[in-house]
Amino acid sequence: MRGGPPVTVGPVADEGDGVLRLGSRSFGVGEFALMAIVNRTPDSFFDRGATYANDAAYAAIDQAVADGADLVDIGGVKAGYGEPVSEDEELRRTVDFVAGIRARHPSLVISVDTYRSVVARRVAEAGADLLNDTWAGADPDLVYAAAEAGIGLVCSHVGGLSPRTDPHRMAYDDVVADVIRTTTALADRALAAGVRPDGILIDPTHDFGKNTLQSLELTRRLDELAATGWPVLVAVSNKDFIGETLELPPGQRGNGTLAALTISAWLGARVFRVHDVPAARQALDFIAVLRGTAQPAGTRRSLA
Repeated sequence: MRGGPPVTVGPVADEGDGVLRLGSRSFGVGEFALMAIVNRTPDSFFDRGATYANDAAYAAIDQAVADGADLVDIGGVKAGYGEPVSEDEELRRTVDFVAGIRARHPSLVISVDTYRSVVARRVAEAGADLLNDTWAGADPDLVYAAAEAGIGLVCSHVGGLSPRTDPHRMAYDDVVADVIRTTTALADRALAAGVRPDGILIDPTHDFGKNTLQSLELTRRLDELAATGWPVLVAVSNKDFIGETLELPPGQRGNGTLAALTISAWLGARVFRVHDVPAARQALDFIAVLRGTAQPAGTRRSLA
């Protein structure tokens, strides 16, 4: 079995004012931030390479911004198992593109999904504001790239898997406890390495190192991650745990995605990595009103 004795919650962050600061943007407690996905890969599980070409990728960025995205997440390597991608090829797909986005959208928060420290340093130089280390510190030097550049870092959980490895019969005494232990330890390591405390997020990393039942358990108990004090990022958009639950292929998982997003928001998640920005924006705006952190756009019914 993976993991030690079950715990309710791991180390609690010294939140300060609780504001998440990335690039030129600040996101206060109770404010939801939307991260649009733009994959520079020819074999993405969802779009099958729709934003691999430069023109298509820039158009997707422009549309995401127009639709209300606060961040964009650029990936140069498919997350799961697939054709090998060399470091040089990942650099080719990401570095110049990040520089182009920075020139095109000066205030947009740019995240890069990479597990390689060499890529991390180069995209930071090109203008990235956040390193989305989806593979939980597989390259131990990546955290120093974030610290040296003064940019943010996502600390994730993959159950000890190597990059681009698909999970098989993953077992935990308590998956939520294991996620909390791992992500908070990585956050503490980031602090010790010099990463800004207001630029660190934790991500339970649904489906990575987890089966469908484990990803569902993480979703229903997300408040336990939020209780650590670290800002929680959720990346559930069109994931396989939604597809298996509803028996639907990737292109038909939109409604399930919105359900998982709204539950996550209600339970305390703050950043949401999504494919469908307009739908997610509407859902999260409504949740913000329900939670009392925002006001309705109009309240004329029965009052006019």
